[in-house]
Amino acid sequence: MHIVIMGCGRVGSALAQTLEQQGHTVAVIDQDPTAFRRLGSGFGGRRVTGVGFDQDTLREAGIEDAGAFAAVSSGDNSNIIAARVAREMFGIENVAARIYDPRRAEVYQRLGIPTVATVRWTADQMLRRLLPSGAEPLWRDPTGGVQLAEVHASSAWVGHKISRMQDETGVRVAFLTRLGEAVLPTSQTVLQEGDLVHVMMRTDHVEKVEASFAEGPEEEAGH
Repeated sequence: MHIVIMGCGRVGSALAQTLEQQGHTVAVIDQDPTAFRRLGSGFGGRRVTGVGFDQDTLREAGIEDAGAFAAVSSGDNSNIIAARVAREMFGIENVAARIYDPRRAEVYQRLGIPTVATVRWTADQMLRRLLPSGAEPLWRDPTGGVQLAEVHASSAWVGHKISRMQDETGVRVAFLTRLGEAVLPTSQTVLQEGDLVHVMMRTDHVEKVEASFAEGPEEEAGH
């Protein structure tokens, strides 16, 4: 996957190096060309000097071929604008924005942009949003047979009940993260845009579950 990162501070440079080590191609955007020194001489990705929400700058970074975009600059407004441009102008589905003011999280989540607040930022959180498939489990039982993991749900599931999701994918939805808060779903809970889905599933069913979540709900009879 090609991934574009806006911001080459400590977070952006660490994220870029980690993603490249995992075999992805990476382009990093920053207004300050000296910031690219943090990437080190061994970094093989693109270094693009410019404003991360400028469409020409994004194109230079390869946004049209990208599978994910991370906005991790030092400015909340710049991050959210860039994330919206990546999603709305270029159709990038896996987008994440770093924020410094957690009070803004609810606003951003309502725009459909997953956010990671600085106070609880970890590389694992950001990676799970950029690389939803194959995410590391959050918990495993002692036998290793069952695990809790965040699974990326296709936008096709939005508007459908959690009970249907469970029936069709064979998982138990443990909880949702909605607007930055944990929600325990009931049989009537409906998936909303921006929800993060955390499920309990058998470890040997992970690939099948991820495929079901990515494909969306089955066609109903008569449709």
